[in-house]
Amino acid sequence: MFTIQTSAQEQPAASALSRAVVSAPNMQPAIPRPEQDVHAAEKLAAFEARTGQKPNIVIFIVDDMGYGDPGAFGGGAMIGAATPHMNALAADGLKLLSTYSQYTCTPTRAAVYTGRLPVRTGLIRPILAGDTITVNPWEGELSVAGLLSAAGYHSMLVGKWHIGEGEGMRPHDVGFDEFYGFYKAQKEYTQAFDPRRFPDLVLDPDKLERYQSIGSNNDLVYGLADGKTETVETIDSTEKMAEGDKMLRDYTVKRIKELSEGDKPFFISHSFMKVHADNFPSKEFRGASASKYPYRDNMVEVDAYIGDIVATLEDSGELENTFIFVTSDNGPQMDSWPDSGYTPFRGAKGTTWEGGVRVPGIAYWKGMIAPGQVSDGLFDLMDLFNTSLTLGGVDISALPDDRYYDGIDQTSFLIVEGGQSRREHVYNWLGKQLAAMRMREYKAHLLVTLAQEKFLYIDMATVVPTGLAPWLFNLYIDPKEEYTVGHRMNAWTASLGAELKAHAATFAKFPPKDSGL
Repeated sequence: MFTIQTSAQEQPAASALSRAVVSAPNMQPAIPRPEQDVHAAEKLAAFEARTGQKPNIVIFIVDDMGYGDPGAFGGGAMIGAATPHMNALAADGLKLLSTYSQYTCTPTRAAVYTGRLPVRTGLIRPILAGDTITVNPWEGELSVAGLLSAAGYHSMLVGKWHIGEGEGMRPHDVGFDEFYGFYKAQKEYTQAFDPRRFPDLVLDPDKLERYQSIGSNNDLVYGLADGKTETVETIDSTEKMAEGDKMLRDYTVKRIKELSEGDKPFFISHSFMKVHADNFPSKEFRGASASKYPYRDNMVEVDAYIGDIVATLEDSGELENTFIFVTSDNGPQMDSWPDSGYTPFRGAKGTTWEGGVRVPGIAYWKGMIAPGQVSDGLFDLMDLFNTSLTLGGVDISALPDDRYYDGIDQTSFLIVEGGQSRREHVYNWLGKQLAAMRMREYKAHLLVTLAQEKFLYIDMATVVPTGLAPWLFNLYIDPKEEYTVGHRMNAWTASLGAELKAHAATFAKFPPKDSGL
């Protein structure tokens, strides 16, 4: 097992298998694509000359959507929840088959906004009601929203945050110019009002009073970077939460119309509350799916809202000016089955099996990303940090050199027709433990999460070391990670081990934060 080293040591050289090159001591090594990068730079320069602005950026993050939920990734109508709008974006853009998140929601969101692994920032798991943290993990961090705002963008988060609700940790405290949304996950709003699933809480006055005394925010919140924070509405029923994503859709639509009249490009992270359990469909979408189950109804709802927002971009004349990315923050939460999504892979949310960290990825930009493309190139959601900065004209090389950045600029991969990924490695962490790594088609596990009961990858699972050698899978012949090939059928066991050690060594020079989580 490889653990974080805190004593100073030199980072080992890359193995013979690696195509990645170190550009700076504090940057994740990337595969050089010089011709592709030049082509991308020319495309962006031509875009800016034509439009007179940097592109808008809209990132859709669906909560707990499984790899196989959208029709474009094998689900959709086949599982009783058609997703025509996501399908259309995938067909008219670039469908990324190997997109990776973190193992659960808070770590992924933190990684997207900071470009750093959660173990570096201390945001290794959701901050839950009753948690006490010792250090504000956001202190000293730079967010993509803040960097783009300083470069002339209007940055806005609409929807789920889940990276802290205390002052100093809210979206409008850490770089977003504007916030309209919810601090927590959907379940955390509804559990105190749902006697069917939580009777021992809702129907016990003493426990309910003690739970409410924790003081966790239960509001739809509006906040601005100047500190202004207002309650839009208090969520005090499952019926109100059911309409939460509708309110978020309405706000994003409204603001796009207004921002399109201004002279600033915009960066919007539209982060859905759905389809995180517990799912309560909006009145308009009850029974809207062929399945009729709440999760599937909510998939139809989320897809419809993506369609509405994209249509607003088009109606406002901004669609050709906007880079769009659609993804999920992790795999499906199978513990809540059947109120959960679908993945064809082993594992689920809470694990570093492919089912927990491999998610849908769709990149769309009308006129800039050629339609009908499909790629298996590696893409980590942290790469959205670097890529967004490049699109916004922010010099990545000018970022502070006292911290390590794990994201990679994937602009050329995404916007050049037939582009190839610049990422060689995807590292999977379970909290503070390095659990696995994907490199090319190989996946090496140092720790594995084993469910002790069907679907219970969080509530009834164990994490165990893999023993004398990593469990090594070839994802091209075994995408479900069912049978290891190991050293008996693979020549790269030692090289993969060297790459894991090189990654672990970065923590010696750039020690991680301990936020108390």
